[in-house]
Amino acid sequence: MRYRTVLLTALTFFIVACNKEGDKKVDDCIDSHFFSEYSSRSFKMGFSTWAYAKRVEAVDSTYLFIRDNSDIYSEHIDNNIPWNAWMNDLPLPDEFTNEIAARVSRRIVDKKLTVSVSLLNTSRNDLAPDFDGSVPEYSALNDVEIAIAYFKHLQYIVSQLNPDYLIIAIEVNELLMNAPDKWKGFKLLMANVRTKIRQEYPSLKISESITLHNLYQPDVVNPEGYINEVINYANTNDFVSISFYPYFKALSTKAGFQDAFDFLHDRIDKPIAFAETGHLSENLIVDSYAIDISGNQCEQNEYLEVLLSNAQEQKYEYVIWWAHRDYNELWAEFPAEVRDIGKLWLSAGLINEDGIEKKAYSTWKNVFNN
Repeated sequence: MRYRTVLLTALTFFIVACNKEGDKKVDDCIDSHFFSEYSSRSFKMGFSTWAYAKRVEAVDSTYLFIRDNSDIYSEHIDNNIPWNAWMNDLPLPDEFTNEIAARVSRRIVDKKLTVSVSLLNTSRNDLAPDFDGSVPEYSALNDVEIAIAYFKHLQYIVSQLNPDYLIIAIEVNELLMNAPDKWKGFKLLMANVRTKIRQEYPSLKISESITLHNLYQPDVVNPEGYINEVINYANTNDFVSISFYPYFKALSTKAGFQDAFDFLHDRIDKPIAFAETGHLSENLIVDSYAIDISGNQCEQNEYLEVLLSNAQEQKYEYVIWWAHRDYNELWAEFPAEVRDIGKLWLSAGLINEDGIEKKAYSTWKNVFNN
């Protein structure tokens, strides 16, 4: 499951939500001429395999949708790591091997594949836990045992899925925000692991993703120092992979979206890929976090247009829209303690929970078929 820490985000929402524009009228906001000035598309488009329900039919439907609407897709592995097995040469947990095998069995052979693997827990302040909930002891994140085990973990996933792009850690700038004392060890760990992966898979493009919504106008003590550190580190990758949900920053207009993109382009000197992104199509209300954010289909479509225009002009590697369909059915089965967190992305799909196409899906199809 993809559960994120949202305490900082929730506080940001609480502070800025009252400044957000009122609901826009949802009328005919599709620009039939959008992207018509381009004779061809210069970047790849796709979705993650996040399904809208646990049912086998829903998972199959998700992969079928990806096959018909993408030229790249993302397998996002953001949960547990079998540390004990890797460190002690023990059999891998069935839960882990079954998950990877299920992804392998649905491999779409004629599509490019990007795989994202998280080293960090969902709070982005420590290592991801083992399947029994434990975290290996370490003096620093770059301890030899940690480096060897994580390399084995990535090696196994790559050998099974054979991706074209590999993101070896997810949303790493949030570790610098949440546990800055671990940042130095983290960088040494990643340098070690990255070197070994490159030696074994020299043609594989490697990155570590960063969150643009927590890099642009960051809520940290020393914003300039934080931005420079993250940007300099991101520019050491083969490509810079971005996680971006504009409403996490209360961005709701084309101008606001573009300001965030301009901030990124002014600082990055490597090819860019959007490893995961999305935007609300409905109002988001989460009482427990005092969140009340307006959203509608036109605003979602506006964000998609800005995203795709920038991808074309800046020659992105690829764009991954997180969820192709709203996952209300899956969300209803979330444990109570994570249901509010899980609601944050609920309406960000391009298809609603009933299978009805949203306005942004028309834009996606027009550009994808360009």
